[in-house]
Amino acid sequence: MADGVDEMPSARPPTLPSQQAFKLWPPSQGTREAVRQKMALKLSSACFESQSFARIELADAQEHARLIEEAAFGAAQEADRVGDKAGSAVVMVYAKHASKLMLETLRTQGRDSGEPVTPTAAREVETDAVATDNGGALSSESEEQAIGDAVKEVRSIDKEVQTLFDVSGGTRAFLTKERAEELLKPLFVENDITQICLSNWSFGHESAEVAARALSALKDRLVDVNLADIVAGRQEAEALSAMSTISSALEGSKLKSLNLSDNALGEKGVRAFSALLGSQNSLEALSFMNNGISVDAARAIREILPSSKELRTLRFHNNMTGDEGALELATEVVGGAPLLEHFQFSSSRVGSEGGVALMEALQAGKSLKIIDIRDNMYGPEGGAALALALRSHTMLKEVYLSDLGLEDEGALAVVKALTEASSQVTILELGGNEITEKVAPALATCIRSMRHLTRLNLMENELKDSGVVTVSTAIGEGLENLRELDLSVNELSRIGALAAAQAVGNKKHFKHLNLNGNQISEQGVEAVQEMLRKSVAGVDVLGPLDENEPEGEEDYEEDGKDDELDVEGFSDLNVADKTD
Repeated sequence: MADGVDEMPSARPPTLPSQQAFKLWPPSQGTREAVRQKMALKLSSACFESQSFARIELADAQEHARLIEEAAFGAAQEADRVGDKAGSAVVMVYAKHASKLMLETLRTQGRDSGEPVTPTAAREVETDAVATDNGGALSSESEEQAIGDAVKEVRSIDKEVQTLFDVSGGTRAFLTKERAEELLKPLFVENDITQICLSNWSFGHESAEVAARALSALKDRLVDVNLADIVAGRQEAEALSAMSTISSALEGSKLKSLNLSDNALGEKGVRAFSALLGSQNSLEALSFMNNGISVDAARAIREILPSSKELRTLRFHNNMTGDEGALELATEVVGGAPLLEHFQFSSSRVGSEGGVALMEALQAGKSLKIIDIRDNMYGPEGGAALALALRSHTMLKEVYLSDLGLEDEGALAVVKALTEASSQVTILELGGNEITEKVAPALATCIRSMRHLTRLNLMENELKDSGVVTVSTAIGEGLENLRELDLSVNELSRIGALAAAQAVGNKKHFKHLNLNGNQISEQGVEAVQEMLRKSVAGVDVLGPLDENEPEGEEDYEEDGKDDELDVEGFSDLNVADKTD
């Protein structure tokens, strides 16, 4: 419904069978991913700030965190299988196991070992980690201090997991009053819950009343509330009633994080949450993802939200905001959030006018670490405004700017701004922007400035061989931490493909090279494979070539331009085509 709560296109969620049991364990996949991300951030920041440890790059820290979380989850699953622990105790096993492994990872990195802690290693570290946690002997005072700081960090993981109530796992279902009382029973007894996730359950009139009683009793200490996807399949009137009931129960809470995503809100839905939204003066994170936010809904958010001055994270994605909606939110919501670190306004039908307004609003701050405005139509004019905003934010780490229609003019402004201000960037996406070889020299200069880059996405542009050779030269000269390079659909023939392969071949951490959708001859593909086979990276890093058009290379080579390319630094690229 255009102005209200849209019904889900999928089938009506089933009502739960009476025999289904509710448990605090296991956590949902979303919760596990959130824990992994927090661990990765703590691992990378702890090592970076300590002179006793080698630095763990974020990408490496994420791999460590994945293995640590899997090991901790396995230990907790075993405790749950044995059946001698309550759900809350199993959660504590999970948290403590993760903490011990994080500590050991930090100490192992201090010995300059890059190997992630494995489940086997997990069983070997418990005594050592506990001794360290209790102040055991260490190799030096500096390491003791560093370990002490790390212990504080990993203990925070304990606390966060133990205070989280998450029922989002399992099959999506309609929630009856009786099932809601059973599901939310842990909230009605003494607990330390400060974070709640009610996602994936469809609340109606009566089940919302049950939730409201629980939330009302806890609201004074709640800091993180996730209400994403809580009315799926309900009729508009019932959905609005449920949202209003839950909103009223949380009125006056002092939340740090609120997620209202996946509720197909519309203006009526936003206003149904007005009691909750209107009482939040210190939110640090706010999400409206996949809500169908129109200009009217955007206006409602602006009118209801009293302050955005404490916001660090603001996420809009897959909405119908458009230019007018972006204008509604730009000045007061975005511009009123000078502390923003994570800004997402992707896939929301924003054009040049709205893009310029949003980018001007972002200039109110200097703290952005992540910007994600993919899949809008900013065009060159929006690109110029984006460039000005980027110059204000020198701490950027992840930059997602694909599918903005920047063209050469806008892209050139953007890469020059990034060169000046964004040396800490680890992820750069500029795919689908109609960038030609004319921008390649500036792009190469930008890449050289980003020595921590792990992922570079330039897919679906028009760089051609000459542009890719220029960019590949820059990649080959540095970027030791690069793991992914996407040059798919860039009108490449053999020369460009070989330049890319040679550029990444000497990087020991490299994982994936995408050259699909180009016009590389069969002989050229064989030459690329052979080059990678002999390289440090290995041939397995080459992605699928099922959409490559080998016959198309003849068109690129007929005029002889490939032979005239200046491929300085790639003198060995004249690999002769193999013949039968």
